[in-house]
Amino acid sequence: MNPAIEFQDVYRRFNRQEVLRGLSFKVQEGQIYALLGRNGTGKTTALRILMGSLRPHLGETRVLGTASQSFKSADRENIGYVTEGHQLLKELRIKQTLTFEDGTRSGFDRKFAEDALGRCGLELKKQVYQLSRGQRAQLSLILTVAGNPKVLILDDPALGLDTVMRREFLDAMIDFLSGRGTTVLFSSHILTDVERIADRIGILQDGRLCVDATLDDIKQSVRIVHWHSADGQTLPEVPGVLRQKASRSGLELTLLNPTQETLAQLASKGAQVTDPETPSLEDLFLNLTAAPDSSGLLSPFAKETN
Repeated sequence: MNPAIEFQDVYRRFNRQEVLRGLSFKVQEGQIYALLGRNGTGKTTALRILMGSLRPHLGETRVLGTASQSFKSADRENIGYVTEGHQLLKELRIKQTLTFEDGTRSGFDRKFAEDALGRCGLELKKQVYQLSRGQRAQLSLILTVAGNPKVLILDDPALGLDTVMRREFLDAMIDFLSGRGTTVLFSSHILTDVERIADRIGILQDGRLCVDATLDDIKQSVRIVHWHSADGQTLPEVPGVLRQKASRSGLELTLLNPTQETLAQLASKGAQVTDPETPSLEDLFLNLTAAPDSSGLLSPFAKETN
């Protein structure tokens, strides 16, 4: 199967600062892929390069087999792009906005858009400037999905929305995409949203992916335990420690594929070890992006797509 989206060893710097340093990953057709990373790690830069609006210094990106820098109008009709700004013509009414979109995109499904707007309670007679921020986000998503793109790229579209608006936006996205088989690549700061919809996640760190895996695979492989020694014993050397941090009861350890032997070693000489816990995505993200080197996570999880 040919991937719908490809990043091939992409480098990009701004002045002397390298933002992307050999970014490589693939998104398969029909997959919903979440691109995560702390602020400033290059998520928006990566998506701009993918859309062809920014050139990489090295490497290449492709969508549906076409290099981003070679996109023609027909290629762009297959790609939907939603950003946090939700740039819309605010002086138009929603009905006029639909007419404009219908006249500029050959595949625009006006009936779908009108039905979707009705489900969201957005009246056609309203002017765009009268809409709340969350409603503008919903309108932008509806207009994009109504174009029937094969690939949908979302750059933190729910950023700045309150909890209720964000939930409504996410529910609308799940509803609109249901059964369409659309390939989705999205970045987000809201990790609870990611857990609801993503098939696979990539975590950007130092300009590359430190993780590229399904969420289920990661959660099955990573565990958190708390280790405490009453007599001042130092932590024994055991394999698979991704991160250790001080806690009130000793150390919190993030472990990769801990075995019973590993746990027995930790509990040697009277030390206390709690039962392994499955981390939330938020805990996992914080632990992995704080780790000095979490690149070892990539190798056991990258076999599906590489």
